[in-house]
Amino acid sequence: MSKRSSLPIKALAWALACFAAAAWGAPPRQAEMTYETSRNGITLAEVTYALEHDGRNYQITETTKGRGILALRGTTRRTSRGMVTPEGLKPVEFTDERTGRNTARASFDWKANTVTLQYKGEPRTEPLPPNAHDRLAFLLDLAFAPQRREVVFDLFDGRGQSHHVYTNGGSERVKVPIGEFDAVRFFRGSGDERSEVWLARELGYLPVRVLVTEKDGTRYEQVATKIATP
Repeated sequence: MSKRSSLPIKALAWALACFAAAAWGAPPRQAEMTYETSRNGITLAEVTYALEHDGRNYQITETTKGRGILALRGTTRRTSRGMVTPEGLKPVEFTDERTGRNTARASFDWKANTVTLQYKGEPRTEPLPPNAHDRLAFLLDLAFAPQRREVVFDLFDGRGQSHHVYTNGGSERVKVPIGEFDAVRFFRGSGDERSEVWLARELGYLPVRVLVTEKDGTRYEQVATKIATP
């Protein structure tokens, strides 16, 4: 048997899966991603995302655990489930659960074109913008259609709404704790105040770095420390 044919089957399967995902712009069907979040270089928390999708429906769970004194604040758990479409993800249900705080919820009715929000008090229903999304899944939405030149999000989190426009900044090489990758960079804002996201081509366009720079120069960064797929 030649060296070429002796490539381990699991390694070959992983390579083929990554190639297929990169070819049509969707991340692996199952993935667990761990990130370190820092403020001006000081670690604040560890964030873990669990993604599952079958090309039609998806579910994302995010768990955040503070480090140091922030560990006393408990755990944050956010979930999003919805549909996978050629244009990206369409959320149906979003929840945000935090220790010592009311649960925030957002329910999206795409047939009635309404979104129902609840945080404190009674639920309220509002018109659904065409670019509606939730504050968890929008980040991975970029991975499902990375060829877009511009992406508009009207983000809901159960408490309110905000408007964001991300632009495709082209290819860049990015280095993070788990390695160095060819990536697509999306960004919004400019100058002193901006947000940037790097999606690794070799990992099915999963995000490996997020950088938010505030007007006063404060930098919040999230970098991948572990990405695992079955």
